[in-house]
Amino acid sequence: MARMNRPAPVEVSYKNMRFLITHNPTNATLSTFIQDLKKYGATTVVRVCEVTYDKAPLEKDGITVVDWPFDDGAPPPGKVVEDWLSLLKAKFYEDPGSCVAVHCVAGLGRRRRGAINSKQLTYLEKYRPKQRLRFRAPHTHKIKCCVM
Repeated sequence: MARMNRPAPVEVSYKNMRFLITHNPTNATLSTFIQDLKKYGATTVVRVCEVTYDKAPLEKDGITVVDWPFDDGAPPPGKVVEDWLSLLKAKFYEDPGSCVAVHCVAGLGRRRRGAINSKQLTYLEKYRPKQRLRFRAPHTHKIKCCVM
């Protein structure tokens, strides 16, 4: 069986929010995937593709797996965006500085030139936020905000 060259996880941070963009593991690569999640402190994984691995080992290690699949190369449906924002509001309010991991089928788009296709680019150009991520930072009176 040919070995697939899996790209390393990429961490993206903004204020007190951390995201880990990863490859799509299989049951055979799950232990390495879990090690990567732990290394970055990710306690939630969002799968936006078809299921390719058993989530039970992650849940056994205290990592929540959320499934919001949509077509590869397509922009996310409105419901997925709403659910994503709700998850982030709850997660970063409860645990500022925590990390949410997300992966699609291959996770290659973050590494390849021209990886965003015309449908995705049009979606991003026309996107207008319907809500903002607003929450009070614990132990302060400042309101933190992020437009998504």
